[in-house]
Amino acid sequence: MLSEEQSQKHITTGSGDLNNILGGGIHCKEVTEIGGVPGVGKTQLGIQLAINVQIPVEYGGLGGKAVYIDTEGSFMVERVYQIAEGCISDILEHFPHSHEKSSFAQKQLQPEHFLADIYYFRVCSYTEQIAAINYLEKFLGEHKDVRIVIIDSVTFHFRQDFDDMALRTRVLSGLSLKLMKIAKAYNLAVVLLNQVTTKFTEGSFQLTLALGDSWSHSCTNRLILYWNGNDRYAYLDKSPSLPVASAPYAVTGKGVRDAGNSNHKRVRVT
Repeated sequence: MLSEEQSQKHITTGSGDLNNILGGGIHCKEVTEIGGVPGVGKTQLGIQLAINVQIPVEYGGLGGKAVYIDTEGSFMVERVYQIAEGCISDILEHFPHSHEKSSFAQKQLQPEHFLADIYYFRVCSYTEQIAAINYLEKFLGEHKDVRIVIIDSVTFHFRQDFDDMALRTRVLSGLSLKLMKIAKAYNLAVVLLNQVTTKFTEGSFQLTLALGDSWSHSCTNRLILYWNGNDRYAYLDKSPSLPVASAPYAVTGKGVRDAGNSNHKRVRVT
């Protein structure tokens, strides 16, 4: 019963509006693809999820750990530390006397503790990426408290280094099946960050997620991040149970937050 109850839980994105269109947040046992143009905040959201999955159970989180597979070198420790500090300050704001509970709670609510519970893999080629994903099953068997696996970005090396498109499709199909199996077997969320590319359709160029239609079936949910003027929006493009919807969000010094929260300084990421 307990494991069934935990399996229904979500990982908060840091934005209430974003959580709402996602049905509570990022779902465990599912693969969620997050795509968008450079600078819109994909990596920021990925890092935010790696921090938020660690929010202790007594504060409404999963109390889990994260695996972060970085293919582009965009994972910045200084930024992770900032986002961890933002998460901790939010917890203390909502639970003002929580840190007095115990020395264990005090130890948990330290940025260093959050950083230590992100298992970081830097991969520099598609062969390394395949090897890392193949190694995940063994790794997760030994680290059963991992609740999210983030790949940032899933398509980078496959766009750069692959010439044989048919082979690329087969390899990616195999990887996506493996990731879906891992999400269900280990009761965790898999988040795939993806780049956008241009596609010529009906006489005009349109932005579309990288790797085309063959890849589009390999995730349970798809969230597309985009600019509307100077504002960031997220669009739920695919879900088995939720309606298509969009919501504004902001990237602040503290991390991903609601767009309407003007207390936080917003930052533009590159």
